[in-house]
Amino acid sequence: MKKLQYKIDIKTSAKKAYNTMLGIDNKETYEEWTAIFNPTSTFEGNWEKGSKIYFVGTDENGKRGGMVSEIADNIPSKFISIRHYGILDGENEITSGPQVEKWAGGLENYSFEEHNGLTTITVETEADNEYLDYFETTWPKALDKLKELSEK
Repeated sequence: MKKLQYKIDIKTSAKKAYNTMLGIDNKETYEEWTAIFNPTSTFEGNWEKGSKIYFVGTDENGKRGGMVSEIADNIPSKFISIRHYGILDGENEITSGPQVEKWAGGLENYSFEEHNGLTTITVETEADNEYLDYFETTWPKALDKLKELSEK
């Protein structure tokens, strides 16, 4: 696993950036910026600390899949940490075995720092080597989309 970090400055409050990123006021804002990863991206669950949450989408055959995760921490408008511990295969949760072992326990951390109307979002995540190129090109595009949505 390699640690990755991405940053973006957004001309808005930390509260608005946080709400837009997580789809707090409108789930569609979450779905719009995460569509860069998968056009059908959504989540099922909530963002409360300790909650189970599914990050789901459908593949090219229409099969539902995604990540089984837990909100490890959530300080609204400041920080959120997501711990991934399984995959969703259709309606089945898979939490052990070779598919999961590569990245189980991995965290995605998002920090929001506001200074004079500008919010810096820092994303820290881990990725298996086979996904590095994908993330290095996709994360910046997704954050650009988040910036566009947040600055509206």
